Amino acid sequence: MVQPYPCASTTTRPERLAEPSPVEAWALAPLIAGQPTYRTGRWIGPRFQYPRPATLPAITKSLPERPAAVMIHGADGSVSTLCIDLDTSKALKSVVDADAARLRKLLGEANVGYVEDFSPSGGRHLYVPLQRRLTAAEARELVEALSLLAPSLDPSPHQNITDGCIRVPGSRHKTGGHQTLVTPLAKAYATLRVRNSPRAVAALRAALAPELARNKAIHQRQAKAATTARATGAQLSMAGGSETPLRRIARTGLYDTAKYASPSEARLGVLNHFAGCGWSLQDVENELSGQFPGLAALYGTQANQARLLPFEWSKAQAYTNAGSTQKRRSRETGKNNALINNTSPTELTGGATNRSSASIHQLVNDLENVLYAVLDHRLSARGREGLSLRLLIRGLLGYMRAKETDLLDVGCRTLAVALGKHHVTIARLLPVLAQASDGILTKVADARHKAADVYLIQLPQHYQQLARELTWRKGRIHAVRPVFRHLGDVAALVYEAIERERRSPTTADLVRSTSISRNAVSTALAEMEALGMIQRVHGQWKTVAVNLTNLAARLGVLEDYQSHISRNRFERAAWHAYLDRFLIKHLEEQDLYDPERDEYWLPPDESHIWDAA
Repeated sequence: MVQPYPCASTTTRPERLAEPSPVEAWALAPLIAGQPTYRTGRWIGPRFQYPRPATLPAITKSLPERPAAVMIHGADGSVSTLCIDLDTSKALKSVVDADAARLRKLLGEANVGYVEDFSPSGGRHLYVPLQRRLTAAEARELVEALSLLAPSLDPSPHQNITDGCIRVPGSRHKTGGHQTLVTPLAKAYATLRVRNSPRAVAALRAALAPELARNKAIHQRQAKAATTARATGAQLSMAGGSETPLRRIARTGLYDTAKYASPSEARLGVLNHFAGCGWSLQDVENELSGQFPGLAALYGTQANQARLLPFEWSKAQAYTNAGSTQKRRSRETGKNNALINNTSPTELTGGATNRSSASIHQLVNDLENVLYAVLDHRLSARGREGLSLRLLIRGLLGYMRAKETDLLDVGCRTLAVALGKHHVTIARLLPVLAQASDGILTKVADARHKAADVYLIQLPQHYQQLARELTWRKGRIHAVRPVFRHLGDVAALVYEAIERERRSPTTADLVRSTSISRNAVSTALAEMEALGMIQRVHGQWKTVAVNLTNLAARLGVLEDYQSHISRNRFERAAWHAYLDRFLIKHLEEQDLYDPERDEYWLPPDESHIWDAA
């Protein structure tokens, strides 16, 4: 595999290594191009473009006198080299350098050879030569998946079959200078001659499995939106997706100068957004080298980041907390009224006896035994609705363990976030689950004002002996973790069966334990195996040590998860504002009594009564 220079993150080269001349570097152009032709560029208005000439000049040993870009696609549309363009117009230069380092690591772990160069403007190109040419669709799919990992990657050259082109090492740059080869010339020539085998490309696809799945979902949503727009005659906007402008700033470091006068203001806008989403300082620091390198780039240097980030984060938290009326009331009363969800009342009004924390956890363990042994199989007979009911009871048990109470007042919107469904669906499923749970779930109080319905979760008498005879299972019970918003309910139940089984199950064991059809189980297993979540060893399935939250982020699910939470917060605030209209306002004493009027009555003197008698 070709290794870059140690200083590949800068635009300088080690002095001890001879830099090839532009003419020598241009000799690699025929090995990169999809066809032996190129285009020369020129300024057309405010943009520098590579227009299509009447006759394309052929690539020769002579270096073109003007900036030249070789064609990526062949005459049949196929691609012989994946061209990864990291552009400073897409993100700040430090983000470009971070993306290049991330892609180098990815290609190295997949054992994929590549050649690298950089431009005078700070952009970078990575060239991945292929032994077997890929179709335009296959190459575009790979490059678009890579663009989900690298915010500065410009996939447009691979998105245009007829006009897609790229400047190669040695070519002149529009601002002066040349594309400078980073990889040693001999190694670059060897890599472009040997090229990458189909096995290496397959390894790259396996490493990009989450991004490929996410890219496929994006295209499906865009196709559905286009169909709806054609049917309704609406205007279609394909750009941006569900990403908010502030998160785009955090990814790329580029901001609207008309809205933010300086990088400092842009940073505070992003930090206010994260503070409002409930992030901690540790969460922000973790993502500076992850999915939000643009925020780190806005600090300029590591020293500035270490000095300013804690101070600015405290300002963002103070700004966010200032708008929280709940926290303000808590400070005034001296009592902490922090709730898990905003639909809950401060205290329950039921008459149940308070149970100890240990007894609650024991009760949840017993209920899990009943769930796996009896209830799952009963609910599986309800088809697709049964899948939702099985995950809903898991969500309720999870909240029961977290809140350490058998009286749950969790709102439908909170449960909808936990299950990745609409709150109207949850409102429909709760009464069905209470009826089908055979006495486990019982509604004890109706929703009123800001309080949600209150449900009692208990272990009925006829299940107590069964619960005691079965051993408790390891691990925690979950509703729908964010990654399964993409994979679906079947995958969530199958993964839980692998994760919590007492021994590694086979496919037949999973079909029996989950009561799901073999085709659905096999499809879920194949999809999770492709994402590296599970693996099959000697016919038995085992989970792989993978961070499901990071995987959800790579699949783009966290954006939908955060937007769901934001939508619920907005709808809940609107509902509370509507209810507050009917509250009785506090009346002062002067509002009740008029000091100029005698509004009281004295009883008659008893002596007058006897005198009259």
